[in-house]
Amino acid sequence: MSHTAEMVSTFNNFYEISSVEVGQHFYWQLGSFQVHAQVLITSWIVIAILLSLAVLATRNLQTIPMGGQNFVEYVLEFIRDLTRTQIGEEEYRPWVPFIGTMFLFIFVSNWSGALFPWRVFELPNGELAAPTNDINTTVALALLTSVAYFYAGLHKKGLSYFGKYIQPTPVLLPINILEDFTKPLSLSFRLFGNILADELVVAVLISLVPLVVPIPMMFLGLFTSAIQALIFATLAAAYIGESMEGHH
Repeated sequence: MSHTAEMVSTFNNFYEISSVEVGQHFYWQLGSFQVHAQVLITSWIVIAILLSLAVLATRNLQTIPMGGQNFVEYVLEFIRDLTRTQIGEEEYRPWVPFIGTMFLFIFVSNWSGALFPWRVFELPNGELAAPTNDINTTVALALLTSVAYFYAGLHKKGLSYFGKYIQPTPVLLPINILEDFTKPLSLSFRLFGNILADELVVAVLISLVPLVVPIPMMFLGLFTSAIQALIFATLAAAYIGESMEGHH
């Protein structure tokens, strides 16, 4: 009985650790679940911005693109080139929408955190910020990428896809398995850490020095935010291409 009680106590301790939070958050209660309302609100705003831009730029398509259509086609061409470079000429087309969605959502989310004064809007608890400023968002994006490259490998190679784990020698099986766990961890924490650090630096500078001084740091934040979106999309495409090629 004492051993069982000790195990129950250990599980309770783990549960208490999992409930630890950094700062305050605004929650919505959906049945028996609690969700971060502040993340959902800003995510929906970013999605609405992307949908609005897409509709406005493509509602009057012309053979010779001009204005918004020209810009959208340039962005599409950029995403198509990025996907083709990482996945290959033969396989890249079905993955352009996925990689493009990842890139645009992260790009607009990051820039919204740098340009839009989210903190002006007051909440009962917590405060609004860029969606990518929350670890839940970046982990979800990384897990979607993991699902995508597993699907790509299985769709092309079938169950023989799992043969890559024992190549070039079965001795490397644990390391090859561990690699698939480190990929989403690396993607999520890199994006989350860079965006959070950038916002914290700008917030501290604004609180310590006059408004004019942090402006160069804000422009640097815009640049690094764009780079982070590009890195995430490039790595996602590279992982998908790698899973279909079947080698490292």
